[in-house]
Amino acid sequence: MPDISLKSMTALGSDDALSETFGAITISERPEVAIASLAARSDAPDPISVFGLSLPGPGEMVSGDGITIVWSAPRQWMILGEGRGEQDFASDVKAAAQDCSITEQTDGFVCIDLVSNSGAQPLQDLLMRLVNLDPARLAPGCATRTLLEHMSVFLIRYSERRVAILSMRSSAQSLWHALSTAAGFAAHRAEVRA
Repeated sequence: MPDISLKSMTALGSDDALSETFGAITISERPEVAIASLAARSDAPDPISVFGLSLPGPGEMVSGDGITIVWSAPRQWMILGEGRGEQDFASDVKAAAQDCSITEQTDGFVCIDLVSNSGAQPLQDLLMRLVNLDPARLAPGCATRTLLEHMSVFLIRYSERRVAILSMRSSAQSLWHALSTAAGFAAHRAEVRA
């Protein structure tokens, strides 16, 4: 009988997470981020907090101790766990929110970070090329669901210099292509102007 070994790979089809820098912007795949969705049941009281974090309202996110919570719909949230991509994160969320319905989402989504090494402006310029949103809706501490090219994505603005993008795993290659093409173009324009 042949030796069949299963080997995990990232959403972008690599053994290791991909990372690429274009001028001031670094794009990085984040397979170590676990994701679960939380839905408050209609017969249960509204949850007030999970993992000690107050649940955010529309367009908001909260973060602390390696956990990020993003509002996704009325009585629904996406919960991210830094460094927990190989764990049973959904079970941990279920233990923290027993009256809620929890769904494991880690393998269904890809998380990609955009980080600027030169302040907020390069990141702001890139986001303006990628999404049709008022920049005020993408201030630090904001999170929203929108379209990026043909893909539905969550944008999570952690800081002036960092944005995480969640998209369906099936569109990971398309998302990477869109981000790297826009970042490469922006870097080229910056060089020409300099």
